[in-house]
Amino acid sequence: MNKFFSYFIISILTFICCQENPKSLLKNNTIASAHPLASLAGKNMFEQGGNAFDAAVAAGFALAVVEPSMSGIGGRLQAIFHKASGKIGGVDASTQVPMQYKPTDEKHSYGYKTIGIPGVVAGLLKLQKENGVLPIQKVMEPAINYAENGFKILPGEAYRQQMSKEIFEKYEGTKTHFLSADGTSYKSGDLFVQKTLALTLKAIATGGKAGFYEGDIAQKIVKDIQSNGGLITLEDLKNYQALNSEVLDGSFQGYKVYALNLPSYGAITIQILQILDHLKIGNNEEDWAEKIGKATELAYMYREHQNDRDSLNSILSYDQAANWAKQIQDQKLNLVSQNTSNMPGSWIASLGHTSHLTTADKNGNVVSLTQTVGPNMGSKVTSKELGFLYAVTLGGYLGEYKPGDRSNSHITPTLFKDEDKVILALGAAGGSRIITAVTQVAHRYLAQKSELKRALFLPRVYPYEDSLWIEDHDGVKQLNADFNMESYPVKMIDEKARFGRVHAIAYDSISKSWIGAADPDWEGTVENHITK
Repeated sequence: MNKFFSYFIISILTFICCQENPKSLLKNNTIASAHPLASLAGKNMFEQGGNAFDAAVAAGFALAVVEPSMSGIGGRLQAIFHKASGKIGGVDASTQVPMQYKPTDEKHSYGYKTIGIPGVVAGLLKLQKENGVLPIQKVMEPAINYAENGFKILPGEAYRQQMSKEIFEKYEGTKTHFLSADGTSYKSGDLFVQKTLALTLKAIATGGKAGFYEGDIAQKIVKDIQSNGGLITLEDLKNYQALNSEVLDGSFQGYKVYALNLPSYGAITIQILQILDHLKIGNNEEDWAEKIGKATELAYMYREHQNDRDSLNSILSYDQAANWAKQIQDQKLNLVSQNTSNMPGSWIASLGHTSHLTTADKNGNVVSLTQTVGPNMGSKVTSKELGFLYAVTLGGYLGEYKPGDRSNSHITPTLFKDEDKVILALGAAGGSRIITAVTQVAHRYLAQKSELKRALFLPRVYPYEDSLWIEDHDGVKQLNADFNMESYPVKMIDEKARFGRVHAIAYDSISKSWIGAADPDWEGTVENHITK
């Protein structure tokens, strides 16, 4: 009997060790997101035994409620993740061009004709269903609560809604949901209640993907959009699927870097980082800014070539990055001036948009997730019976597409690994400055060895037309590069949040814990959940 008991104990211990090594557990779970209520939603999942995927999805749905100017369930999503098992994967839930679309020279920046098939709901549900541990009803509770009972609008969100007030007045549904009873915009501190959106979210929590892409909600989407000149059909919605993304990889500072292929611009992110890996950058802001700018300017010339496999291989080549770096170092880089008038609107938009969150748990699961509705307040269209804004997909803002295509964007959630551990996970909001924000924060943290919060705080740069824009608002002025304006074309930009907003998490090997950081130019926060 004792011998049998001993074998039994050994078998149990072996099973437990194979499932999860207790010594590998970290001391905390962490989430960094663009809004305090979204971060709290993620923390709430950790408190209920959820993992990083549950926290990310709870925060994603919450952002769709509390920060509708930047993202929502009518938008698109890209996510990259690392599982405790070591697997790295991604979710492509970009908006899709309706099958009845016919290419046209007609341009639109908002309105019903810009609306494509939404992807956020399918993307969040896929991420949670395949990787989470809590029921989806539990995961969506915070978002439903924020919509049903209301929340106080933050100053930034109030400002962005006010910017679009005149356009809101053109659409009955948007007017109903985003203007107060007297026709004015909501102000900072106002209680913003969205009962209709709460009902839509409840239908998703109960019915899953079919609860949004089929049945009553799908019929309301199609009826509203088609009666106002839009193109989405019931078949478009029913056939939409969130897909597994192609994960790309490269090298930076001795670490493996992972990002997503199209519709995400992860290839360009890796290209910049690998060029920087070969550059000799002096210990001063002037040299850093100039060489970061040149590497970015070069890489951005390849944005339109990512669809071609040979070009993609060149973009991702570490050896080719060395050649480009040498050209920059020797000042022999031949850059062709790009005509911004022919670029998609998203490439040159002055206002950054989008929302990003990053989560990590005690077991080593990590999620970096970016979602958006396009420009500020998306298409500016809300279906009266549903309560959410649709993203801009058509009309030229993201480029030209054919039926069934998915819209590409600068979105680039990114992971860095040292052998079996994620050491840095991040992403950003900010339109065409997303890639520059991600690459520059990563360089500050991994190459310059800045603390994570400082890496997010230090000034960023962005090459535009014939000059290098440099972030120069209060708080960073004294840290900035001191260029001779006559010898180098520089434009100092005194504007917060213009250069992307990063939310990141890093692994601290000394304390064996996660460290989170929220962009100082935004209203986001970090929430920690200490494990027992």
